[in-house]
Amino acid sequence: MKLSFSTLACPDWTMQQIIAIAAAAHYDGIELRFVENEDSLWKLPAFRGCELTATKRVLSDHGLAISCVDTSCRFHSPDAQERARWVEEGERMADLAASLQAPGIRVFGEAIQPGADLVSTRRWIADSIRELSDRTSASGVGVWLETHGDFASAAATEEILQESQSLKIGVVWDPANCFIESGELPQDGAVQLGARIRHVHLKDFYKRAVGLTPTLAGDGEFPLLEVRAAIGQIKYGGFVSFEWEKKWHPEIADAEIALPHFTRWFRERYEP
Repeated sequence: MKLSFSTLACPDWTMQQIIAIAAAAHYDGIELRFVENEDSLWKLPAFRGCELTATKRVLSDHGLAISCVDTSCRFHSPDAQERARWVEEGERMADLAASLQAPGIRVFGEAIQPGADLVSTRRWIADSIRELSDRTSASGVGVWLETHGDFASAAATEEILQESQSLKIGVVWDPANCFIESGELPQDGAVQLGARIRHVHLKDFYKRAVGLTPTLAGDGEFPLLEVRAAIGQIKYGGFVSFEWEKKWHPEIADAEIALPHFTRWFRERYEP
């Protein structure tokens, strides 16, 4: 099984630093989220012109793929102009993903906004991801909707996919999000989403009085070991990507500790 990690783990690092730890910790790929504290990655010199060529060469030299290019695009706003702005951002990120030979970009549905309702919000999300998918289809880069926020459950995500009326749109399945938001178990979410799953996030956590704290793989409360059986059941063959949310939780362990720990933990338990 192929392993990558989200650069949420090291949001202020350069691509050179990110590639170095990916190679040293024996990952197969990198999921790009933040680089040098920038999430609109197309703005960075590392992803333009000669520097982009150099970045691609170093990735290739280390046998690393870009498993997914994560956007901050979210399509829950009642404001049509705001949704259109995110569609344009998605197009830019899809162009970068194509340059890096990444198979897809991650987008959000996200949350029902004050004064809005579920039905309208679901329609806005569905219409936006369909439009983005239509605009980017020629590049070969997929649009992948993450199970997240008010639409974290497999059922809520599937309803958006159905309303989009597009079979091209895939899912970034984060079973921990589903478990946290709705109590959904991995085997149930995997079966419901099935072949729509294009990318899998894996993380662990423990609950506290208010909110959650990420913890090293195997130390928390999420049934991580059930995910392997769940994705095996649907014959998933893509990347499993470790999401260590250092960007949002600066108090947790540094990437130099968490990233190598994950590959060791995963391969000891998941691989024959």
